[in-house]
Amino acid sequence: MPLKVHQDELPALNLTPMIDIAFTLIIFFMVGARFTELERKVDLSVPAVGSTAALTPTPERRIINVYRDGRVELDRRPVSLGQLTAQLADAQRQYAELGVVIRGDGQGPFQHVAAVLTACRQAGIAEMGISVRQGNDSTGGTLNR
Repeated sequence: MPLKVHQDELPALNLTPMIDIAFTLIIFFMVGARFTELERKVDLSVPAVGSTAALTPTPERRIINVYRDGRVELDRRPVSLGQLTAQLADAQRQYAELGVVIRGDGQGPFQHVAAVLTACRQAGIAEMGISVRQGNDSTGGTLNR
């Protein structure tokens, strides 16, 4: 059995793709630097603002619970219909796109829910939804007006 007398070639690393990527990145950054330089030379005065306060995020829909006995809660705090109208009107003035979801007791009279809907309308709320639960013969979900 003959012995190996010559050495195997060492594996070589092909650097061509890495060099191609490096040159492509260099060209990209050189061209990008030229565009920013050209923009600095534009004779334009951007207006100044007094306050740089962050924009307020869109508020979540307010939840109104209407109980069987006529009690009303706005975000889990008991309120009267007058207080509900006043609080929603204040919130609507701060954010015009404010929406509410009304959750009425299914065993209670609809008149209580209708009174809350009227209070919401008087407060200027346009985005109102009624929360329902899926039953055997209905599709369920949230109905939006």
